[in-house]
Amino acid sequence: MSNKKHPKRPKRKKRSSKHLGQAPGAVVYVGEKEFKETKLEVHDYTKTEYNLFHTDEIQKIFEFKGNDRITWINVNGLGHANEIMAIGKHYNLHPLILEDIVNTEQRPKIDEYESYLFVVLKMLYFDANGDFVVEHISIVLGEDYVITFQESEDDLFDTVRLRLKDEKSRLRNVDSDYLAFALMDAIVDNYFVIVDTIGERVEQLEDDLFTENVQETITRDIQTLKHDILRVRRNILPSREVIGRLVKSESNLIYEKTRDYLRDLQDHVVHINENIDVYREMIWGLMDMYMTTISNKMNSIMKVLTIIATIFIPLTFIAGIYGMNFEHMPELQYKYGYYVLWGIMLSIFIALLFYFKKKKWLS
Repeated sequence: MSNKKHPKRPKRKKRSSKHLGQAPGAVVYVGEKEFKETKLEVHDYTKTEYNLFHTDEIQKIFEFKGNDRITWINVNGLGHANEIMAIGKHYNLHPLILEDIVNTEQRPKIDEYESYLFVVLKMLYFDANGDFVVEHISIVLGEDYVITFQESEDDLFDTVRLRLKDEKSRLRNVDSDYLAFALMDAIVDNYFVIVDTIGERVEQLEDDLFTENVQETITRDIQTLKHDILRVRRNILPSREVIGRLVKSESNLIYEKTRDYLRDLQDHVVHINENIDVYREMIWGLMDMYMTTISNKMNSIMKVLTIIATIFIPLTFIAGIYGMNFEHMPELQYKYGYYVLWGIMLSIFIALLFYFKKKKWLS
């Protein structure tokens, strides 16, 4: 028996308790990166011009509002409530929106207001160490701007940044609603990577069970996989409703030509959720398959032991008869009795082996 100790699953931190007793709309950061500085990344562009700015001063981004250009402001770091509230005040964001921006426990959702749309999604990816990361991402879509709020600088928007630098890119020739779509599309595309990775792990475990290449950690691996797929499902499933509402939205901020792309994005989300459900069912069956494998092994062992016992029962019976201490046993006086007895016992042994082989009880 192995004495190897498996690492315990880290306990889930109860961060939602920070909101207890707070008034609705209170901007209280619920997350683990309390001391991260707020950094701002501003992409300001037209069809022919493109400018990129990096700053940590909130006031510098306010000049971009209403300048007849499309502006994407990416806010990294949610730990400083005053800065988030300053942005919210300048763009007239509802206090409940600001509360959801800093609440990393908020599920994916969409809220529609007269002058902007607010979308919450979960950005899932593997970091440089191969660890599974769930990033809270909030998107505010205005008439000529998009603001994204996230906890850290790591994100999935590098392809969008590259496309913005290209003057021939579609992003440079359309409105802010298409920019918001492109950001959401980058998030959803990576869902495929996450789900495919989990699918590979499921199929590998399934192959190991079929080939009986089972490690001692198999039960823990299955439980970890269950935990991961539930975590993925919890963060991705609500996005189907979010994208669906965007497609059906009557907001003037979303143009009809962008709705076609949103419908395609909705199809992707539906496909991803279907794959998640398939892998979830497969994971649930892995433990049953493992127990069936263990049961089959036990049955094989019991079959061998039963055959051995069956063979030796008549031999033991004969040996027991002639092992009794009676004086008048005719066979004991027979000159070749010992050899005859051995012949009978070997004949029984061979006959039983032949019988079991004929019945295909012996492989």
